[in-house]
Amino acid sequence: MIREEPHLSVRLARDGVDLEAAQRLRYEVFVEELGADGPLVDHQRRLERDAFDAGCEHLVLVDRRRDPGRREHVVGVYRLGRGAAGRYCSEGEFDLGPLRRSGRRLLELGRSCVHRDYRGGTAMVHLWGGVADYVRCHAIEVLFGTASFHGTDPRPLSHPLSLLHHCHLAPPPLRPRALPEAFVGMDRLPPHRIDRRAAMRAIPALIKGYLRLGGFVGEGAFVDRAFNTVDVCLVVDTTLVGGRTRALYAGEAAT
Repeated sequence: MIREEPHLSVRLARDGVDLEAAQRLRYEVFVEELGADGPLVDHQRRLERDAFDAGCEHLVLVDRRRDPGRREHVVGVYRLGRGAAGRYCSEGEFDLGPLRRSGRRLLELGRSCVHRDYRGGTAMVHLWGGVADYVRCHAIEVLFGTASFHGTDPRPLSHPLSLLHHCHLAPPPLRPRALPEAFVGMDRLPPHRIDRRAAMRAIPALIKGYLRLGGFVGEGAFVDRAFNTVDVCLVVDTTLVGGRTRALYAGEAAT
């Protein structure tokens, strides 16, 4: 599972050095840039980690010009979870009952981030290509995971959240629902009041990528105060991707 440029390659993490480098990148992005925190975050060693890391595989984008000894070689990461521990990270925010009852082969995508120096280029193309290879290798039928809007106030997000609800709501058999303790309704505006152009500008690129694949969102958003975000649950039924399969395999969904 390797797609290469002269200095970049994407592969599964091989050892503790790769994993620690991925956790350090996550710290730089989620903690230092976005203000996240958590019980297992190691501020002294600058590692963002949690209890799900041990049961997941980690797809890493490696720049071979950077020093592995300093844990600097990983410049992009996607955490891939197939429920090995019997639980998914997203279940801390969303009821995944419909997905579990579907009997489909599930893959949770999470902790996706790219080093600031590599954004706007081909980094996400490489990572999405790696995800596509993994999906084919393991015959995954449904991809899902949380994606975030920065900040915890849903009011400025009324237009994008409403657009997602009215135009991209998952069908009931595949529709997760935000847990009640931090549930935020996404149908904040009726369809005729949505400024669609402004809404699309406000939707993060990662969410747009899933939507281009024909992805859906679950019912309601979840306010994650520890991570300083408003989260939605995204779902992609790979059997419905159809003509968009080429975009998934080429990584175009992330551009």
